[in-house]
Amino acid sequence: MLRPFLMLLSAVLFSLHAHAGDPYWLKGKTGDRVAVEVFRSATCGCCKDWIVHLKEHNFDVTDTVVDDVAPIKQRLGVPVQGQSCHTAVIGEQVFEGHVPAQDIKRALKQPNLQLLTVPGMVSGSPGMDMPDAPKQPFRVYSLDKQGHVEVFSEYENY
Repeated sequence: MLRPFLMLLSAVLFSLHAHAGDPYWLKGKTGDRVAVEVFRSATCGCCKDWIVHLKEHNFDVTDTVVDDVAPIKQRLGVPVQGQSCHTAVIGEQVFEGHVPAQDIKRALKQPNLQLLTVPGMVSGSPGMDMPDAPKQPFRVYSLDKQGHVEVFSEYENY
């Protein structure tokens, strides 16, 4: 009797949490399934919310909690000026910070890209889109295998 109640409670709590973000970030959702490993600290709430965003876009997430994310960022070649709170890896590509899932799927079709990053923790970006959070403009930057940095996408009026 307790088990069905706990399963129902879990489903309700997950659905409340999963739909707490801005519906804007569900645009461009595809049925493509993608496996991703996310490295984050145990204390970061926005990292958990970004993982929910990925799951809403059919990412199969391996959530790896570590004591210190800095050595992972260094090993994966994330430049200091491009760092944020969590780091994700798909194949040989790295995704740093609150990168929208749509951009990740688009980047996966460009094997020359080594890194996408949203530096810092921008209010309104996926995982930072709590109710009533201001929507700050932000850019997603790409780094290719030759070391060239470009603006991959911009979000201003979202």
